[in-house]
Amino acid sequence: MGYIKTNSKENSNSIDLYYEDYGSGQPIVLIHGWPLSHRMWDTQIETLVNAGFRVIVYDRRGFGQSSKPFSGYDYNTLACDLKDLIVQLKLKNIILVGFSMGGGEVARYIGRYGSEAVDKAILISAVTPFLKETKDNPDAVDVSVFESMKKGIEKDRAGFFQDFGKNFVNFEKLQDKISEAQIQLNWNIAMQASRKATLDCVDAFGMTDFRDDLKAFDVPTLIIHGDNDEIVPFEVSGKKAQGIIKDAKLSLIENGPHGLSFTHSKELNESILNFIKKT
Repeated sequence: MGYIKTNSKENSNSIDLYYEDYGSGQPIVLIHGWPLSHRMWDTQIETLVNAGFRVIVYDRRGFGQSSKPFSGYDYNTLACDLKDLIVQLKLKNIILVGFSMGGGEVARYIGRYGSEAVDKAILISAVTPFLKETKDNPDAVDVSVFESMKKGIEKDRAGFFQDFGKNFVNFEKLQDKISEAQIQLNWNIAMQASRKATLDCVDAFGMTDFRDDLKAFDVPTLIIHGDNDEIVPFEVSGKKAQGIIKDAKLSLIENGPHGLSFTHSKELNESILNFIKKT
């Protein structure tokens, strides 16, 4: 429960990352998705600490309680921020877990810095390997989708996140699994992020190619995805990632939306723990 200073600055201001550190045992670092914060992991923190692990969560720059600089929302910088956290907390033998946008940080960290400090990797509803449709990446997401998202944020960020929050959990289909109060809480968390961060990160997760990063994975890796993810569909992400990462395991959660930690926390926790204990 504190801050680490990254190795970057903006003008006279340091760029600090808020983190929380619980339990003891092998460290698990949980990296949140866009546009949330470390608070999306509440259920996982409790489950994993009770299972005998040390759990570290942090807020990406621009989000939650971390500094909100005007720049630095590219994945090279974000992976460097993650490295700063790992080095300053002296973490070793880590289980790196990234959700959605956070999966990109896991990929770029391993791609740039290797896996010396990493024991296992878990990608949940992740944006890897490459969301944008290109000539050499067919059957992906048209760039117009990301442009539409940015226009929605620029026009009415609060309204955009209201709609996005419901699609995040397939609310119309899964009202028995999540309350409107939880969706409102997620909106409150999303609105803590800076406008610049939310905009720039759309380009980051929408346009960044992680295919070479995934080829560098040489640790046991689990891909967890909902089979009904309407935000980052399995066919354009998890399915392709499994084909790139050597010997990657897959846990496909039935009727699962994008925000698995809110609607399918039991199944998500079981997938994480089963993988960790069996590999």
